[in-house]
Amino acid sequence: MASYSSTPTQEATNGGPVKSEGSNGSMKLKKEISLLNGVCLIVGNMIGSGIFVSPKGVLIHSASYGLSLVVWTVGGIFSVFGALCYAELGTTITKSGASYAYILEAFGGFMAFIRLWTSLLIIEPTSQAIIAITFSNYMVQPIFPTCIAPYIANRLLAAACICLLTFVNCAYVKWGTRVQDFFTYAKVIALIAVIITGLVKIGQGHTQNFEGLFEGSSQDPGGIALALYSALFSYSGWDTLNFVTEEIKNPERNLPLAIAISMPIVTVIYILTNVAYYTILPMNAILDSDAVAVTFADQVFGVMNWTIPLAVALSCFGGLNASILASSRLFFVGSREGHLPDYLCMIHVHRYTPVPALLFNGLMALIYLCVEDVFKLINYYSFSYWFFVGLSILGQLYLRWKQPDRKRPLKLSLFYPIVFCLLTVFLVVVPLYSDTINSLIGIGIALSGVPVYFLCCYTPAYKRPLWLRSYIVSLKHWLQLTNILIN
Repeated sequence: MASYSSTPTQEATNGGPVKSEGSNGSMKLKKEISLLNGVCLIVGNMIGSGIFVSPKGVLIHSASYGLSLVVWTVGGIFSVFGALCYAELGTTITKSGASYAYILEAFGGFMAFIRLWTSLLIIEPTSQAIIAITFSNYMVQPIFPTCIAPYIANRLLAAACICLLTFVNCAYVKWGTRVQDFFTYAKVIALIAVIITGLVKIGQGHTQNFEGLFEGSSQDPGGIALALYSALFSYSGWDTLNFVTEEIKNPERNLPLAIAISMPIVTVIYILTNVAYYTILPMNAILDSDAVAVTFADQVFGVMNWTIPLAVALSCFGGLNASILASSRLFFVGSREGHLPDYLCMIHVHRYTPVPALLFNGLMALIYLCVEDVFKLINYYSFSYWFFVGLSILGQLYLRWKQPDRKRPLKLSLFYPIVFCLLTVFLVVVPLYSDTINSLIGIGIALSGVPVYFLCCYTPAYKRPLWLRSYIVSLKHWLQLTNILIN
């Protein structure tokens, strides 16, 4: 293993990195993510299991098919605004780590550490554990068609999924991106099959569900706000590529281009998939279903209805791969900036992958698999997630004012970040209004990082308590031993 160095690294003619002058043998991650890989990462992470399993959050609060489709469209447009802002940030601040890197650049180490702390403690491991469990549920469903699968069997399969994808991403970056490409194609093809089926039915005259399209629409501003919140949450994941900026080939071109390609694809797929659901299923069937796509398939796919549960499992597998790839880079960059132990920013000397960061990420996800009510933990991070996304885009405005002459390969109109900042105020306020207790718990989790920052980052190493220094050394030795065993 060799530690990361910020010293620039030249590209060899064969595509591998070579040592630059004065690098003292330090290494960098290779630029192996192409434009197509980038598109698949964004699309694969945005399109998770939600559009297959439970797209009813928007419908519950909008109360009509017409208004729900308007909300899905508006949510897509607002998400495009956020993604475009991140395209400018990613080409201006060419560091991996997404909002962590941007907050660090604009507001300094303290706020960046709190962002990292919430990701480490709740956001990343919880979401990965839940995706793995959902994958496991749909994989074991055919084996236990008439009963609930054993708890242990479900969690063991979820753990095996996390371990397998962690190994794949430790092996080579290319392996991880190829897995991502394949499973993104699979989930998009499955959704296209749903869309085509719906459009064919519309062509055959099955339009009765669209009569009185806006009849019964919610008149409550709070209900419409919650519907939009649900839609925007479904669109989250457009920042995935910003976590791996340093590994993108020609990022000044490919990062914004991948975002520009991915966002319309996902928006159109989401809207047309819902149109297909609405064509076949009455509103009460959608609201009562635990897996809308499965109910849809039972009605129209006949003996091929097994393809949708498989598609959900494949979608989860691809989404989990994208999450592991992205979050491991977040921990890698956090270590490099001194906010996590320095051995997490080490790179495998032959594979050019951040093995320690990947192992740490996998370990955290496995720990959260042991929490029986892990699904409840996801409720704690809505406030923090949108707060830090908004803070990073506020940092974009701050840097525009503070560093007006800084090189910006992509420079948007200020209209986009201002509108999205106002939107994130809404996204932060809504959970406080609709889920006050869980939001306050989320705030408490974020604030728990304050003493950790001052003890482990702000305080010089020689002034830290002896027990803390001994623990860090022991953990470092354990990780080095693990790496030796892997090699």
